[in-house]
Amino acid sequence: MDTSNYIEVIETVITSLKQEGSGQVTHNQEGYLWKFQYGTVEVFVQITGLTEDDTFTVWSMVLKPPFKNEQGLFRKLLEMNSTETLEARFAILSDQIAVVSTRSTNDLSASEISSAITTVATLADYYDEPLQAEFGA
Repeated sequence: MDTSNYIEVIETVITSLKQEGSGQVTHNQEGYLWKFQYGTVEVFVQITGLTEDDTFTVWSMVLKPPFKNEQGLFRKLLEMNSTETLEARFAILSDQIAVVSTRSTNDLSASEISSAITTVATLADYYDEPLQAEFGA
């Protein structure tokens, strides 16, 4: 896919998913960053630039510390990473639990962009409340 189309594809996917009035975009020297509301979560989409050496990342925070039963939480997340998260994964970002998908923009297709954004948004919205109920303080 021509790298100049990345922005258009990302914005089309976000428009189809976001709640009315929730989308924001920032463009600076670090690239492009979008934020939108999907169900009960905020989803972030970042592309560091428009060359094939850049990175495309989607993430959404699902659980803030402190955590109850941290060992049980981490075990559950690792198990879900192997069976339930498709091309996304649970990770720790800024001391919070997030659903993340990241990859190089090299040979990035429109369907991969759509899949990553949709997968992260859906998983985060599905798992945030159960994780908070079981492991939140």
